[in-house]
Formats: sequence, structure tokens, C-alpha cells
Amino acid sequence: MDGLNASEQRELAARMERKQMKEFMQMYSRLVQRCFDDCVNDFTTKSLHSREEGCVLRCVDKYLKSSARLGERFQEQNAAMMQSGQLPGR
Repeated sequence: MDGLNASEQRELAARMERKQMKEFMQMYSRLVQRCFDDCVNDFTTKSLHSREEGCVLRCVDKYLKSSARLGERFQEQNAAMMQSGQLPGR
């Protein structure tokens, strides 16, 4: 953010925050859709059966752990590329 005045820095920070929120909401939406589709099968009651609830909990846990691991691997590869002098996207 070098070379930006205070107003531009605030605007950039606000845009980045909105982008992060949008990405989080998209991830949350994908998570809900995926786990609901995979786990909820009985629509005769308004409550989840214990089997469905357990499935949803495992699904959410697995999804979040997978997302975290992918983020870690991306950071590791990005750091390795930067260290070797390669630029991402080239």
C-alpha cells in the first residue's frame, strides 16, 4: 500500500474486507449446500435425525480441515516460488 494516501489506503482496505467477506460467504454457501445434499435425506420431520446430524458435523469438519490444508499448501508453494525467484502466474 506504499504510494497511497490515507484515503486511498482506507478505500483499498474496505475493498479487501468486502472481497474477503464475499469469499467467506461463498465458501459458507458451498459448505451448507454440499453437506445438506450429502447428509439430509428425510424431510418428514422438521428436525435432523441423529444420523443426519452426525453426518453434517463430520462433513463440516472435513470441509473446514480440507480448506485449511489447501490454504497451507498454497502458502507453502507460494513461499517456495518466491524464494526460488519465480513469480506466481508466470
